[in-house]
Amino acid sequence: MNRLRLRGLLLALASSLALAAPTGAAAATASDSDPEVQALVDAIHKHRASVWHWQRVMGRKPMTAHFMERQTSDIVHLTFLRDTWRKRALRLRARALRPPHRRQWICIQGHEGRWNDPNAPYYGGLQMDLQFQRAYGRYLLRRKGTANRWSPEEQMWTAEKALRAGRGFYPWPLSARRCGLI
Repeated sequence: MNRLRLRGLLLALASSLALAAPTGAAAATASDSDPEVQALVDAIHKHRASVWHWQRVMGRKPMTAHFMERQTSDIVHLTFLRDTWRKRALRLRARALRPPHRRQWICIQGHEGRWNDPNAPYYGGLQMDLQFQRAYGRYLLRRKGTANRWSPEEQMWTAEKALRAGRGFYPWPLSARRCGLI
């Protein structure tokens, strides 16, 4: 008799939960297989990766993330997360396009080589050797290869790290002298 009563209670509980479950548009937000949810999650990942990339390039510690998109499938919340990471990515990208000594780096590059110069032992527009790239651009070297494959901004931020580390413009003695930097 107790088993029968327990079964009845479980059946009543299950049917009440089924009736309380969201229907229509609300049910679609709870589904992980929903293409809209997946598109939002993909956009969050893309924008977060962009933020982390530029933070590493600029010599900043990558921002912490709580990966909230893994804990919800609510479209409103996911849209908020996407918009938040998108704004961060746009702000950081705008900042990355303006390195502190941009004019100086462009002047040095004008006396060194093309931004995509692949000729060893010096690579890229700022003619960085492998030792320099390992010291100040390890993340980019690992991710993209030698400096000739980096964007001009990535090359300038790598040189900026060397400048901040106390090397100044001395790794480019002739070009820096021609630009009036030393």
